[in-house]
Amino acid sequence: MTTVHVRGTALGIESFGDEDAPLVLLAGGTTMLSWPDELCERLAAGGRRAVRYDLRDSGESTTADPEAPAYTLRDLAADAAALADALGGGPAHLAGIGVGGMVAQVAVLDRPGAFSALIVVGTRPVAPGPPDDDLPGHDPATMGRLSARPVPDWSDRGAVAEFAAAGAEILGDDPDAARALAGRVWDRTPGTTAAVQTANQLRTVFSRLDCAPRWRERLPGIAVPALVVHGRRDRFFPVGNGEAIAREIPGARLLVLEEAATALPRAAAREVAEAMLALG
Repeated sequence: MTTVHVRGTALGIESFGDEDAPLVLLAGGTTMLSWPDELCERLAAGGRRAVRYDLRDSGESTTADPEAPAYTLRDLAADAAALADALGGGPAHLAGIGVGGMVAQVAVLDRPGAFSALIVVGTRPVAPGPPDDDLPGHDPATMGRLSARPVPDWSDRGAVAEFAAAGAEILGDDPDAARALAGRVWDRTPGTTAAVQTANQLRTVFSRLDCAPRWRERLPGIAVPALVVHGRRDRFFPVGNGEAIAREIPGARLLVLEEAATALPRAAAREVAEAMLALG
């Protein structure tokens, strides 16, 4: 892992594969560890340079004030294009997961010359907040159970890991995988204050961003190959969101993972990597 400085900010990255291979840039959601190691390794084995990175205010990237971010969704999209340029190798494939999928959609729309394919995983085509009337929102019962839990002591690694495991069980994800991932995220988080920890563990910084203007209406203008991956059992961004993105991007392929929920499970790494590699 290292950092790359673009647009006045440091972005934490980790690279897999030959540095001269075609680039697949993986935007975190919000940390790079949202992308499983196994997936990155399979992309590298398939002849790609897979580079996963932390969004601002997470992981090894610049952390300023996650409770009042002085940047917008458009800035995060511009970061992706600048990072792809800094890493070299011509137009890159851009992938985003969760909130990183929103960044990826906007980046391909705003900087079409920087990217030659789009992959989005477990996301939706509108900014945080109430969805459009035709899009399914967060499952109310699930959100009620999540919000009813007492917050952990963010300075206690074990407590944070158990908090994540309990949340994963509510969401339908693997608690053991979530526990291990939360520990890794905690190890990379630059501080134990609630604001910094929740930005890394719960992606709360993203809900405070200025995400205007809307971009959903522009999706039919995407002219690069696109892959939309979504878990059938996702209760946070239900699968109808992924189906809408796939309908509205011309020629997009929809890959529904029947046994997946919110997180991208290790067991799906091969299938998802093969679909990504098939984009060319």
